[in-house]
Amino acid sequence: MATFIATIQFTEQGIKDIRDTTKRASSIKTAAKKMGIKVTSVYWTLGAFDGVLIFEAADDEMATALMLHIASLGNVKARTARAFDATAMEKILGSMK
Repeated sequence: MATFIATIQFTEQGIKDIRDTTKRASSIKTAAKKMGIKVTSVYWTLGAFDGVLIFEAADDEMATALMLHIASLGNVKARTARAFDATAMEKILGSMK
């Protein structure tokens, strides 16, 4: 499974209904599980972003499907990055010529 990190910013709609944010996060975890994706962490943050979502998906396509689902709900905007742990990075470095 590949790891992905998504930074989240609330939309106007998401802020308007902010009291439901933890319920929305729970429903995203449920939807992700049905897609075969494991949400490992959800954090609400201060600073440049309102939250961070960390999840594992089989591939980029499944990660994209989850993020499109989240975006279609209209509560957040997100930017997603593929993350690599030290073991994966060593393998990548070993592929360099």
